Amino acid sequence: MKRILFSLALLASSVCSWAQLSEANYRIYSVKLDKEVPLNVVAEDLINYDVLFFGEEHNDSVTHYLEHTLFALLFDKYPDVALSMEMFERDVQPVMNEYLLGFIKEKQFIKDARAWSNYRDYRPMVEFAKANGIDVICANAAGRYSNLAGRKGQEYLKKLPNASKDNFAPLPYKVATGKYLEKLTGVGEHSTGSDTAKAPAMPAGMGGFDLVTAQSLWDATMAYSIAEYKKKGANKSKKIMQVNGRFHSDEGFAVVEQLGEYNPKLKKMVVSTCSDESFPKIDWSKYKKNGNYIIVTDPKVPRTYDN
Repeated sequence: MKRILFSLALLASSVCSWAQLSEANYRIYSVKLDKEVPLNVVAEDLINYDVLFFGEEHNDSVTHYLEHTLFALLFDKYPDVALSMEMFERDVQPVMNEYLLGFIKEKQFIKDARAWSNYRDYRPMVEFAKANGIDVICANAAGRYSNLAGRKGQEYLKKLPNASKDNFAPLPYKVATGKYLEKLTGVGEHSTGSDTAKAPAMPAGMGGFDLVTAQSLWDATMAYSIAEYKKKGANKSKKIMQVNGRFHSDEGFAVVEQLGEYNPKLKKMVVSTCSDESFPKIDWSKYKKNGNYIIVTDPKVPRTYDN
């Protein structure tokens, strides 16, 4: 319980007045149970899974409040939990480790780890991990590699120095197909920049840029990072909470599907979040396909930034 209170204290110190948020600002629906449930049910259910994918809308205040609170609940129940994040890239893992171990100051960490412009939304989780000796996996591929993949293709990535190849999924990686491909080619809110929440998308094939190949590198790399972490010694028994934009995990597509390529034995839970103008009277049938648990937040709560 002290861990949870510590996390909430961090939330209260955030720019957004998260201390004022409560269960009145969100609803959680269990697809399996076909009913609304409290947050602790999600935490308890992780006993049946290895990896929890928390799909967020990057500027949703309530979502950030929930993911931090859930992370504390998970640590209270599973002390060996680890945190994996889309928001940091594989090549800055040493910087993350240095910060978590207390060797460098936060100012240098934010700069050298290329933290997102809305890092304040994720800071409570990182600080909670630092305070409790929890590993944080910098899961994503750097934007320069996904940009290169989109411009030149996977074959061109093979020409990179071997040290560079350590920073993304092994080649060749699986490229989106089927329903995820259809969803990806119709995307309107993602790009190959460093902050997927803000930049406009480039439609697949526009200007010779292959969005599908680029996006698939992100997804494959996040999945690979999780799988590689789970291979190592004591990490095999750890639960992992992966935080990413909901597009990367909704419907079990993208990074969730890619994880099956690297370790098909891992059991995956998907939590999908969004806001809905109908809140709090929600038609859950619209969202059932998105995950094991659906969280709908109150759209009246101010966002942490405007798109």
